[in-house]
Amino acid sequence: MNVTRMTGRDMNFESVVAASIQGFGLRFNKRSRRDDTLACANIVYAPSERVEGVLYRLGGVDEITKLDIHEGSPRRYSREVFAVDTTNGVEFAWIYVANPAVIDNQIKPARWYVEHLLAGREYLSDDYWQRINRVECGAHGVEWS
Repeated sequence: MNVTRMTGRDMNFESVVAASIQGFGLRFNKRSRRDDTLACANIVYAPSERVEGVLYRLGGVDEITKLDIHEGSPRRYSREVFAVDTTNGVEFAWIYVANPAVIDNQIKPARWYVEHLLAGREYLSDDYWQRINRVECGAHGVEWS
């Protein structure tokens, strides 16, 4: 959700909007590809929840392959198409979902990782931002781009 991080990854995007998906929840249960003791974000089916996030309209069809490299797709995450609610109405978007082989419900994210999600504050409801801010974090680990 960190626009600065996306820019630093040389991503070409045209716009950024708030987005949400009803019936899914945010979890930190995907093992990092750089440090198996640290968790990364994932979404899971949760009928009574709603996940909030940021939707980037990419500058070209090839841009998603740049992001795949950073996200570890297709091995760590699969890239799925979801209907997401945005301020512009319902849009179809690629969403990264952790593959079962890399899910570990016993690990926690590093605080610096959570801060990247919190950087999207202007796109999140205050309640949702507060919930992310209260996520229990584990080891600090070494930050990566």
